[in-house]
This record gives sequence, C-alpha cells and structure tokens, in this order.
Amino acid sequence: MLNQISKLSEEISQSLIEWRRDFHTYAESGWVEFRTASIVASKLSSWGYDVSVGRDVVDEHSRMGVPDEAILEQQKRRALSQGGHPEWIEQLAGGFTGVVGVLDTGRPGPTIGLRFDMDALDIQESLDQNHRPIKEGFVSINKNMMHACGHDAHTAIGLGVASVLADIKEQLSGRFKLIFQPSEEGVRGAKSMVNAGVVDDVNIFIAMHIGLGAELGEFICSDLGFLATTKFDVTFTGKAAHAGANPEQGNNALLAAATATLNLHAISAHSKGSSRMNVGVLQAGSARNIIPNKAVLKVEARGETTEINEYMCRRAFTIIQAASDMYDVTSCIDIVGEAKTVKPSNELLAFLCDQARHVKEIHTIKDVFQSGGSEDATYMMSRVQEKGGQAAYVVFGTPLAAGHHNEMFDIDEKVMPIAIKTLVSCITKIKGQFL
Repeated sequence: MLNQISKLSEEISQSLIEWRRDFHTYAESGWVEFRTASIVASKLSSWGYDVSVGRDVVDEHSRMGVPDEAILEQQKRRALSQGGHPEWIEQLAGGFTGVVGVLDTGRPGPTIGLRFDMDALDIQESLDQNHRPIKEGFVSINKNMMHACGHDAHTAIGLGVASVLADIKEQLSGRFKLIFQPSEEGVRGAKSMVNAGVVDDVNIFIAMHIGLGAELGEFICSDLGFLATTKFDVTFTGKAAHAGANPEQGNNALLAAATATLNLHAISAHSKGSSRMNVGVLQAGSARNIIPNKAVLKVEARGETTEINEYMCRRAFTIIQAASDMYDVTSCIDIVGEAKTVKPSNELLAFLCDQARHVKEIHTIKDVFQSGGSEDATYMMSRVQEKGGQAAYVVFGTPLAAGHHNEMFDIDEKVMPIAIKTLVSCITKIKGQFL
C-alpha cells in the first residue's frame, strides 16, 4: 500500500502548496481561526468525513486567553469577507474554532487520532523583498498575524492526510479521527478539546510538528522533553496621585509590578530538574507626573516536570501578593495558557520509527531530541494514555529561512508530502497490536 500512498501524496503536492499558502496569506491567531476552520470543515465534509465543529468539540469553560466579544465578532466578519464558508463560520461563532473529522470505515479496528494545529502568531510578517512570501505573493495580509511556526503547513498536511485516507478508505479498517485544534500558541486550546471529550474514544494518538531544527528528510520520533508551563497575566491596581504635590496619597502599581518582576526572576532553582520564569511584558503608567494606578505583567513559568512548574507558580503567586501588600495595591492573576508534561508511549514510538524507515524520503530517524519548548498536545496525549491508549509526538524536518516565531520564518514545502506519506503509511498499518 505504501506505493499507492506515495503516489496519492505526490498527486496532491501542488494542492498542498496552494492550501498552505492560502492559510499563510490569511493568517488567523488563536480562537479567531474562523476562515481556516471553515475551509477545513468544508473540505473534510466534501471527502465524506463526519464533521463536528464549534461547541461540540470545544468546552467553553476550559478555554484560556480568549479575545473579548468585540474582537471575536470583528474577526468573524473579516473571515467572511476573506472567503470563509458562511455555513461553517456561523457554527464557529464566539471563538469555538475547533474542527474534528471522522472517517469510519465500518470495519473493526482501532480509533486513531491525529492532531493538527491551525493558529498563527501575533507577529507582523516581514516585508523584506528577500522574504519568499513577499517575492511569491503569499505574505500575510492580516495585520500582526503571521504563520511564523508552521501551523499553516500543519493544517495543509492534515488536509492531505484526510484526502489520502478518503481515497483508500475501502482498503482500511477502524476509525480515523483528524483533530484540527485552535490556539496552540500560548498553549490555550487543547485542554478545552480534551474536556469536550474529543479524544476519549481514541486508542492511538499522534501529534506532529515540522522544523524545530531538524533537516529535510529527518524524522524525530522520541520523547521531545516538552516543558510544563503556565502563562498568566497579572493586573496591579493602585491609586493615582500628583507625583509632585501629594505623592503620599497615591498607591504605586508600577513599583509593585517592578518589585514582583525582579523577585520572580530570583525564584530558587528546583533540585529535581530545570525551570524557567520570564516576565515578557510590563506595562504601566500614563505620564511622568502621575503616580501609576495600574500595571500589567505578562508572565510564563515552565518546568521540566508538571511538579516543578507547579512549584514555580506557587512561588510566583506568593511574590505577587507580597509585592501588592508592600505597595498597598491589589493584584489579579488570570491564567491564560497551560500545558503539562507527558511521556510518549515507547511501544508506539518504536512502531513509528520502524515504519518510517520504509519511506524513501526519510533518510535519518532520531530517537533522542530535546525541544526546550512546551506543547499543549500533551493534554491529549495524557488523556489517551489515561484511557488505556498510546500516544506519541513526532517531528518532520525542514530547512527554515529563520527560526520559529521570527518575522522571516518560512519552510521548504517538500516536507508536506513527506509528512503525509509517513503518517498515512504508519496509521494504516496499525491494526489491533496496541489494544
């Protein structure tokens, strides 16, 4: 069957490029992927998938870092004006932008789930004339939104997998569940899909990424060492006063935020593994002669294990409260993103490595790799494992024009058919050996 899968993957190579560049042009960040999700849902439906979207696959109370209603409505209108499918967009209203497509062969077999993230980053894409999306006409036209991590390619790969599976459905058994996730950036989206029950029936789960420093033809099939993380915003509220005439009547939110910032970066290391703490944003004040009455911090903690990340957060919250008390201001902490650590299933990793060796474009298979980042697909992996299934995360290498999350980011689009061949050839060989 591998030859057939390879042939079908090659036949849609041009479509993959068109899909990826279309998503790149109309980049949409977390919870506003209205156009992207509507196109995905439409294509899956046309290929015979049972499609669920919106509140059916996203739990409202588990979403994190959701834009306000005005932004959601404005982005929905923009998606409609940019060619989104109205009949699907209405079902995504309110920022419930998840899509799940199920291909049921009607024959006994496992339920295999694959996760593909769809969101862009909040970054302005470079307009440098040497930037290929500029030269070839697919630069993002949406201000401060850019696919600078490869999720445009992930979405195209997911559609490619769906297309190939639909073409060979009569030769397959079991069920294939393709999960198109919103808001992976900031680790905000997976937990809400997990809590909606999306992976509760999945026996085998695979998530994937492209790039991450690997070369074209390299396949990373290992424990990537994703760090647990918590993203949170802190708002300090004090009292304004004239900085010259009566400063003692004010309560300085800026000083509270600055004190918290310095001490957050001084949290002691943990003996059981590495940790991270970063205050990426401090916004405060309105004028040089006014005691600042408001300050905002945007913070993230990370830990080699979920336990270490929880330790970092406990210490951080204590510091924030102490800084508030010191300057007689109040503070409010809003959790806007979260991910845990999880170990992949070794048996599934070994199987994937073995099957990938049969794909001619894969020349190197690595079973040792450290990402240094975080991923909320770990929520899905963990839930599948808790239910008795197996889960893994894999990476397909590609040269990068610039690093992930950089305004000059771009990929080698040859990685897309390679990923499709590998994923489809792997999942179609899974029978009942993992059940």
